[in-house]
Amino acid sequence: MRILLIEDDEKLCDTLKYQLEQEECQVDVCLDGRAGLEAMRTQAHALVILDRMLPGLDGLGVLKKAREENVQTPVILLTALGELQDKIAGLDGGADDYLVKPFAFQELMARIRCIVRRPPAMMERQNLVFGDLKYDAQQHILSCQSKSCTLSKREGKLMELFLSNPRQTLPRGTILSRVWGADAEVEDGNLDNYIHFIRRRLKTVESRVHLKTIRGIGYRLEESHV
Repeated sequence: MRILLIEDDEKLCDTLKYQLEQEECQVDVCLDGRAGLEAMRTQAHALVILDRMLPGLDGLGVLKKAREENVQTPVILLTALGELQDKIAGLDGGADDYLVKPFAFQELMARIRCIVRRPPAMMERQNLVFGDLKYDAQQHILSCQSKSCTLSKREGKLMELFLSNPRQTLPRGTILSRVWGADAEVEDGNLDNYIHFIRRRLKTVESRVHLKTIRGIGYRLEESHV
């Protein structure tokens, strides 16, 4: 599981990174709010651990901007502010959970496990929209203005993943895990084939949205403005 840790306390970052890695997590660290927001926009993570008090842009500001841009990654907000109104502000601002400092690492792990056990968001059963593109996840229909086509089940899962994480670079390993399953034995060529299928579907509906190859990493869904 890949986790983004946005925290300006370097000592706490080092400790949490080490502890999470012992739990077989991959951890990316950002020490200020603006860098953290950019990482949320451009990288795919299973979970974000976000400090509320950050330099540059505070945690609530990061959370608000990310949610406004349709970044749906689950967020646990860390803070020394434990009053009821502070918790309400964090949860209403888009956090999925709220943990007051100081905290036991075992409690953080329990909350992480709780979040990752949750079923996928209801968004997967609704229309997903990015740029001029719309995908009906129930009917498996991809459309752009007056043109449309039907996707296979696997193509649909890929499209849901990309449309749920627009403008974010999705590593190949993340895509394989989310679409085929963490324990599935899938050859890289299989993913390449489905990426080709998705690109062909986008061309069929004449969308300005396209899949960009990020060499050595994975793929990113972008919109051309030409």
